[in-house]
Amino acid sequence: MEHKAIAAAIAEGRTALGLELGSTRIKAVLIGPSHQPIAAGAFDWENRLEDGLWTYRLEDAWRGLQAAYQQLSQEVWEKYGEKLRTLGAVGVSAMMHGYLPFDKEGRQLCAFRTWRNTVTGAEAEQLTELFGFNIPQRWSIAHLYRAIRLEEEHVPRLAYLTTLAGYIHWQLTGEKVLGVGEAAGMFPVDSETCGFDQNRVRLFDGLAAQRGLPWRLGQVLPRVLCAGEEAGRLTPQGAKRLDPAGLLEPGVPFCPPEGDAGTGMTATDSVAPRTGNVSAGTSIFAMVVLERPLSKVYPELDLVATPTGRPAAMVHCNTCTSDLDAWVGLFGQAVERAGASLSKSQLYEMLYQEALSADCGGLLSYNCYSGEPVIGLAQGRPLFTRQPEAPMTLGGFMRAQLFAAMAPLKMGMELLLDQEKAALDRLCGHGGLFKTPVVGQRLMAGALGVPVSVMETAGEGGPWGMAILAMYSLRRQMGWEGSLEDYLAAEVFAQAERSTAEPQPEDSQGFAAFLARYKAGLPLESLAAGGLLREAGT
Repeated sequence: MEHKAIAAAIAEGRTALGLELGSTRIKAVLIGPSHQPIAAGAFDWENRLEDGLWTYRLEDAWRGLQAAYQQLSQEVWEKYGEKLRTLGAVGVSAMMHGYLPFDKEGRQLCAFRTWRNTVTGAEAEQLTELFGFNIPQRWSIAHLYRAIRLEEEHVPRLAYLTTLAGYIHWQLTGEKVLGVGEAAGMFPVDSETCGFDQNRVRLFDGLAAQRGLPWRLGQVLPRVLCAGEEAGRLTPQGAKRLDPAGLLEPGVPFCPPEGDAGTGMTATDSVAPRTGNVSAGTSIFAMVVLERPLSKVYPELDLVATPTGRPAAMVHCNTCTSDLDAWVGLFGQAVERAGASLSKSQLYEMLYQEALSADCGGLLSYNCYSGEPVIGLAQGRPLFTRQPEAPMTLGGFMRAQLFAAMAPLKMGMELLLDQEKAALDRLCGHGGLFKTPVVGQRLMAGALGVPVSVMETAGEGGPWGMAILAMYSLRRQMGWEGSLEDYLAAEVFAQAERSTAEPQPEDSQGFAAFLARYKAGLPLESLAAGGLLREAGT
């Protein structure tokens, strides 16, 4: 769109805003009628380990949202000469899962327990057996059952349980709802009804009734909505909370809040059966939209849903680039000490390119900052080791770090692609690992044994996907009758450019050798994380 047309769209409220609270950044992206980003804002934040649990403080979430929105608004003014007073639609997304309980007055009952915590193993196992359906440790229902079993004092006062995206949406609109994709990370959903699975709700109520609690699960969970439905409107209080400057007018419609899995599927045109995407950032997960149910329950595979409710299998790993980023930061310090000057992007480009043609034989790395259920690791600790005779080169070291970020994902994908023979026509990559051209994409293709595509919009990520879902909801209210799949194909990605990396034999063979060492060395990683080194206080 040309400059004047964009300015007119902003003034007339024909834009959509996507807000996403990611693991390390809170982002805001504004798109115009053509779905291209026209302004953006961001705020860095980090999780905290408090009382043995990973958490974020909600006051930090609001501070970050306001800062990101203010930055976006300032960019709108500077680029287009318009004050941002209204919007066509808004959508909120955030990292999936976790535990955010509130009482009937809306008071937070305990610290937000994030997806990163791996303390619900016993509860997840018991619920999986009860439901005949895999319940991962990070799901909200596993955390709720743990709180019930431990008789935490807040449990009888529970009136509403939601996720981070659901909480922000509630505070901005007054509506206690979730999109079906995000809801599928709280409790099993029924794809036919686009709601929570009522048979399993009753099973859980039977389990909880033994504790004499004054509520039933259906009373405390959000209402579930599908993509395209209107999910409330911005209240005067919500407008002031998002924009303390007071320019944003209330009444803007919202789409259902989603999780980062749903926004990733949307941003990569991966919501139809036989499509998939891999998101590689702080955490890493792959989603494959299924044609048929899995043959059995796998603890390593989550069954979730697209934003329209289609069943999808997810392989989710808690850690991806955190340790890799730490090593890049260390090398950056060495560069600075040498008196050289490289930007962050130049540093990543240099180090990633070194890894592309290197050999990491004899090197072994584990990037686990926390427990990793996919590989059976209760606790994590970053660890690097090598055979004494193994060459220690910069490229080999970086290749080992990249392979370590992919290894747990591969172990889960082996079950889905090799054992279940899930059909997958294309896999689209997005997230920080793919920002450096070619390298992460090619190595991921070699690791997974499937072609990996990256679109020109890969860097836009979740908040852009959320903005698209908001625009789709707006168009639905204006008369669009097609599905989300049709909308993405016809309106968003019809002209999108994709680059595809095919698996290269040398990459696949090198990764297979690394993965064999990785699997053999898991007892060492387990010992380092929770045994000998911890006992030694190191």
